[in-house]
Amino acid sequence: MQKVFVFFIGNWIKIKNIFQFTSHDISTVEGKSKERYRRILLTGGSTVIVKIFSASINLITVPLTLSYLGAERYGLWMAISSILALMGFADLGLGNGLLNAVSKANGKESESDAQIAVSSTFFILTGIACLLFLVFIFIYPFISWESVFNVKSKIATEESGPTMFVLVVMLLINMPLGVIQRIQDGYQEGYRFQLWLIVGSLLSLFGLLLCIYFKSGLVWLVITFSGGQLIATLLNGMMLFTKKRSNLIPKLKYFDVIIGKQLMNAGFVFFLLGLFTLLGNTSDNLILAQILGAKSVAGYEIVKKVFLFSMFTQFIIQPLWPAFAEAMVSGDIEWAKKTLKKGLLLSISGAAVISLPLLIFGRQIISFWVGKEFMPSWSLLLGFYMYVLIANYGGVMSTFLNSGELLHKQILIVALASICSLFLKIYLSLNFGVSGIIWATVIGYGLFYIIPSYRLAFRYLKNIGYSSKKHI
Repeated sequence: MQKVFVFFIGNWIKIKNIFQFTSHDISTVEGKSKERYRRILLTGGSTVIVKIFSASINLITVPLTLSYLGAERYGLWMAISSILALMGFADLGLGNGLLNAVSKANGKESESDAQIAVSSTFFILTGIACLLFLVFIFIYPFISWESVFNVKSKIATEESGPTMFVLVVMLLINMPLGVIQRIQDGYQEGYRFQLWLIVGSLLSLFGLLLCIYFKSGLVWLVITFSGGQLIATLLNGMMLFTKKRSNLIPKLKYFDVIIGKQLMNAGFVFFLLGLFTLLGNTSDNLILAQILGAKSVAGYEIVKKVFLFSMFTQFIIQPLWPAFAEAMVSGDIEWAKKTLKKGLLLSISGAAVISLPLLIFGRQIISFWVGKEFMPSWSLLLGFYMYVLIANYGGVMSTFLNSGELLHKQILIVALASICSLFLKIYLSLNFGVSGIIWATVIGYGLFYIIPSYRLAFRYLKNIGYSSKKHI
């Protein structure tokens, strides 16, 4: 315990020496290291602030919209939104491919590489968005949207189709605009995007209040609420392309077919990784509903929401991705190795400490919050505690594996972990009830992800480190 305390105090002192609002001198190796850490702290810290701010906004908007729309129309909005969330794969992983490309261009200090990557991605995504829009326009009149979402009242029936239309259009408009966030993430300036998210949330809240005041329908409410983030994204893009990085504004003359193919190949890997992750982590409720009944889903989701509050370390993990990519390209292998070890230790130990009260007092917390009928078993609580530790490990490790040459090699690991956990969920839920679901995820990823990914990452770092020393 004393060693852990000394470790945290030592790192706190280092953080105080690193953190500042102005950039460090990057002409030296030490300066570059400090600048990476500074940007990680800025982006991670701003993300935490944004998430807390968004949660506060939700505390206001959820009861307001639920009271104004009623349960069925509010449920219609949430159902459509959840379906569209799955359509995040529509960009075929190109956004993540661009993040890597920009990070590597930054590491090589190559403006031309970044220009080509940004323009190629933007115009490919624009083409995909236009194609999807044409497909949607074609099938839209032939689908009974009220049947798809199982709404009964006259007003909900009338609003189901137009609401779906509006949200799909918003999704497709945002698809090519996603390059704005990826550029900022790639240059380790994600904190700028996070601050614009706060502006978007305020605009959305203002629009929502206006709609309620003027008694607008669901369609207008969705337009104003979604439009808030769209306006903030456009303003962010204007600032980015006119002030900060005017050289990266997408232009057809920078479009490169070969680079576009490379980005699509890398994007397809991200697409597969996302698909397997989705398979392994979002199948819980469907399996529970089919095997144990829909009522069991409520109790499971309540415990899940409680433990998700303890996973704010995930918001600090994301900025490591571009930092690793830039460090590997610039040849700072030792920094990457040291940071990966520190990141794993801090993330896992932090999660263990923060989640411990939820494990110990989880039954009392849930009983007080939603009632004794949803009090979870100790097995379910312990399963989620272990899941949080594995999720934090996976969060850090994936930022390293996603950032370089190991991207393709992790597909087999993630696929095995996801498929194994999927089959285990069916078997364990049949034999051990609700808690079997989360333990299936813990066992599947524990067996097929933790050790294999660790060996893959550090063996690669050892080999590349040896190779670079040999060339010296």
